[in-house]
Amino acid sequence: MTEELVFGLTGLFLGVLAAALFVWMRAKRGQGRLEDAKQAAGRIIEEAKKDAAGIRKEAEIQAKDSVLREKVDFEKEIRETRRELQNQEKRLIGKEELIDKRVDGVDKREGELGKREGALKSREKAIEEQAVECARQVDQARRQLEQVAGLTREEAKKSLIDEMTEEAKHDSAKRIRVIEEEAKEDAVRKAQKIVALAIERLAGDFVAERSVTVFPLPNDELKGKIIGREGRNIRALEAATGIDLIVDDTPETVVISGHNPIRREIARLSLEKLVSDGRIHPGRIEEVVRKSEQELDEAIREAGQKAIFDVGVHGVHPEIVKLLGRLKYRYSYAQNVLLHSIEAAFICGAMAAELGLNEKQARRAALLHDIGKAVDHEVEGSHAIIGAELARRYGESPKIVNAIAAHHEDVKAETILAPLVDAADALSGARPGARREMMETYTRRLEELERIVNEFKGVEKSYAVQAGREIRIMVQHDIVSDDEASRMAREVARKIENEMTYPGQVKVTVIREMRAVDYAK
Repeated sequence: MTEELVFGLTGLFLGVLAAALFVWMRAKRGQGRLEDAKQAAGRIIEEAKKDAAGIRKEAEIQAKDSVLREKVDFEKEIRETRRELQNQEKRLIGKEELIDKRVDGVDKREGELGKREGALKSREKAIEEQAVECARQVDQARRQLEQVAGLTREEAKKSLIDEMTEEAKHDSAKRIRVIEEEAKEDAVRKAQKIVALAIERLAGDFVAERSVTVFPLPNDELKGKIIGREGRNIRALEAATGIDLIVDDTPETVVISGHNPIRREIARLSLEKLVSDGRIHPGRIEEVVRKSEQELDEAIREAGQKAIFDVGVHGVHPEIVKLLGRLKYRYSYAQNVLLHSIEAAFICGAMAAELGLNEKQARRAALLHDIGKAVDHEVEGSHAIIGAELARRYGESPKIVNAIAAHHEDVKAETILAPLVDAADALSGARPGARREMMETYTRRLEELERIVNEFKGVEKSYAVQAGREIRIMVQHDIVSDDEASRMAREVARKIENEMTYPGQVKVTVIREMRAVDYAK
């Protein structure tokens, strides 16, 4: 066992020794590597130092080259700048010399202007003295002329202007008279023939204009039924028709009052049915009013168709037919508008035929010229413009539309048809007996005519005759000459047109006569 222990210890010792030897050998080998590494590092450092020195030397060389180039460029730029400055300096010197020359020229001119200014002041002073002297001489000559003529300057000027004005008026009056006489040779004779033939072909019946409708009753007992209990019947009738009923002490009479003639006619028809039936109460009243409205619509349509048939036109729009029928219940100065339109249509057609124009077209235009009166209280504007718009809306030709619009000169006439319609309208409305006016209006119009005429110089007397359709003027023969009488007639006519409103036309007649009176003793 001891051997084994010894053997074991020996083996252990040998193992430890071998391990230590192995460790020493590795340490020795590592130290050799470290030394090699140090030597390699030293060599690398030496090489790096050599390379750095070369790079630094190369950089220094490049820097020197760059500085040299910059220096050359800078010197070149300086030379160019110096050369430019020298050139500018030369130019400035030249400009200064030019400015000096100009200053010298200005100084010379100022001297010359000063001399001229002095001369001008002297001449102005001399001219002012001459002007004062001239004014004095002119004033002296004027005073001498006024003393010789016996007139002041203003009086002489006014006298000269008046003389020239009168001479111009006299010449214009002579020229107007010559022109009128030349025109009358053919125009008057032909116009009289056309108008006479047109008026001769037709005469119409006229009825008096009424602002109210008087409805007769069989007896006064019906007044109570019409009024009803506490007035309910009369209120229902007024509400349904839109008119006023006047039931007063007048025996067997009820007055229907209203602005709209169509509504007055509806009320009259309704009253007629209610009185004949005897049943008068609000329900019955509304039923009867509806039936009366239907009957009146049919009557209006028939009246329009009859007017179109009588005149002989065709192709009229149904709405225009209704508008024509409504004119049956419209009046103008007591003249029925529908009858007036029919009459104007025949007159216009007759004149168109005499002139060789389209007679049917003329009749059509004159028949429709007042259709605007059927709605003029419902639409704003003159009846001529309203009628033209209605005609355009319902397919009438542009000639017809213009004739309707221009028959009261609201627009410019574009064809010969427009003045024909205007003339036919005036002929139908202005002939004696066609229209009536209130006495007060009639008297006022006559007084206004005479007042306008009496304002003219040289008028001795004036008389409004023929119901105000003619004004006769007696002038003083020593103030108004024959030529001036013609001019006065024209001026009076223009003033009447501008200041008065009247149906038809007014004839102006200026009468000049000289009477020589002497006595035998």
